[in-house]
Amino acid sequence: MTINPENKLQFSSTHRLQWEEAQQKDVILYPEGMVELNQSSAEILKLCDGTRNVAELVIDLEQKFQTSGLEQDIRNFLEIALQNGWIQQS
Repeated sequence: MTINPENKLQFSSTHRLQWEEAQQKDVILYPEGMVELNQSSAEILKLCDGTRNVAELVIDLEQKFQTSGLEQDIRNFLEIALQNGWIQQS
């Protein structure tokens, strides 16, 4: 399965994204365990709220971090997130 650039992306309802004080980082919690996220990954997933497609995510993140050229890295991470079931396409 690959990301359709036109589809809106939403964080999976079977996972939970939260700040974990003990690790001092955002994590994905799911019945089988936990995935620790770096700051970039967490920022991407926080925007997967069902209102944005890939292009809109890229624009928002490049504006937030006042940079450009993030599109390929974001797309690569979103593919991994989709394959792992962390996000869904609508």
